[in-house]
Amino acid sequence: MREYGGSHSGEHGDGIVRSEFHEAMFGSRIVRAFEDVKDAFDPGALFNPGRIVRAPRMDDRSLFRYGSDYAPIDLDTVLDWSEWGSFAAATEMCNNNGACRKDAAVMCPSFMATRDERDVTRGRANALRLALTGQLGPDALTSDALYEVLDLCVSCKACRRECPTGVDMARMKIEFLHHYRKRHGARLKDRLVAGLPRLAPLLQKLRPLLRLRNGMPLLARATEALTGFSATRPIPVPSAQPFRDDRISPASPKADVREVILFVDTFSRWFEPENARAAIAVLEAANYRVNTAQPANDARPLCCGRTYLTAGFVEEARREASRVIAALEAPARRGAAILGLEPSCLLTLRDEFLALLPGEASQIVAGRAMLFEDFLAREADAGRLRLDLRNLPESLALVHGHCHQKAFGEMPAVMRALGLIPGLETRAIESSCCGMAGSFGYEPQHVGISMAMAERSLLPAVRAADPQTLLVADGTSCRHQIADGSGRQSWHVARLLERALA
Repeated sequence: MREYGGSHSGEHGDGIVRSEFHEAMFGSRIVRAFEDVKDAFDPGALFNPGRIVRAPRMDDRSLFRYGSDYAPIDLDTVLDWSEWGSFAAATEMCNNNGACRKDAAVMCPSFMATRDERDVTRGRANALRLALTGQLGPDALTSDALYEVLDLCVSCKACRRECPTGVDMARMKIEFLHHYRKRHGARLKDRLVAGLPRLAPLLQKLRPLLRLRNGMPLLARATEALTGFSATRPIPVPSAQPFRDDRISPASPKADVREVILFVDTFSRWFEPENARAAIAVLEAANYRVNTAQPANDARPLCCGRTYLTAGFVEEARREASRVIAALEAPARRGAAILGLEPSCLLTLRDEFLALLPGEASQIVAGRAMLFEDFLAREADAGRLRLDLRNLPESLALVHGHCHQKAFGEMPAVMRALGLIPGLETRAIESSCCGMAGSFGYEPQHVGISMAMAERSLLPAVRAADPQTLLVADGTSCRHQIADGSGRQSWHVARLLERALA
């Protein structure tokens, strides 16, 4: 080895960087033999040309991913990308290692269903990088072609956890959609989804019409083209008794009573208020004083802005985030835990808020925001939780984790919270995304891929479960997908704990 001076390569192979030095390392005779072997098996030099033999110089930039003329376009981004340096630098975090090309865990659910390289995380990241550096043309970043590349990304956030370099495709898609919408405008369906928090009170008054639509396939088909919601899916109907913020715990003279703030999201407020009521019942039974997060200056309920982000309306999401920060900064500063029930909503406070409104206030709120189960698990582990629970009639619960719970490492807390119920055995369903992903699974062009995601492992596990087995899913989209695909009801953890209250 070069007269014992050491080898120029090792466990990582020779590649394009080290191949230039093979002749000095092995000698001309051996390298000519390498060339003969290469030519015998690959006479057209199709496979990895320039590696091992006939290598270019290691500093020949014309062969690099970033050539001498490589430069991102001037883009006025709408999110804060300082963590990476820039939006372009965030896309460059993808080094093509291919960890996203797999058939297990969560990343990447659409690729696992289609097996198409375009639908894998690195395919999307590379397309964005090429568009941002002008290699796909001057208008590529807002093109329909790039929209199609990103269309099947369900923003599960699994890549930020499972990718070795932490590629955050969900955040990149938000940035892309903002610029795409500015150029192309928005469909009615996008506006309906984005505006759901404001439209929910109206939809609550239209419950009979929504039920009629769900019960009449002909009417559903007639409205599909107008609304953009598939006729094959029943759409969620608001509750007849939505959650009201007049349920505030009285102040307690006991010194050991701790204050918690419950952030009641749009779905828990208007569609499944029983989850919010259950959470309050459990927290009060455990001797916590529960207040609900309420806006400081107006009567409209708070919203995390998730629906706006999903549709690419970032400025609207920023306004919603500002209202939330204004309402929650003070209790967060005094140490109150800010609890949420819907993973995609609560975790927006810990993720997208920091990119929408970077600064101390967002960081303080994010630092106190946690899911309901996470709070209970922490309190139990600290020996502070006093919750008297009894056995349920059921003895087994199968648990499907919401993608964002998995991405933020929240599933152990979910299992710990369920473990507080005496005699209840819990098993996690080894599943990726349920496939509903907010409004994704309701779109006619996505119904097939949505169900394909669910059929990989989630729905087969649900159908195989005994009728007496409890099904647990914290995500409202997950619960709807389970119901649509199997006819089975699934529960939020808060409702099971409420049932177990002694």
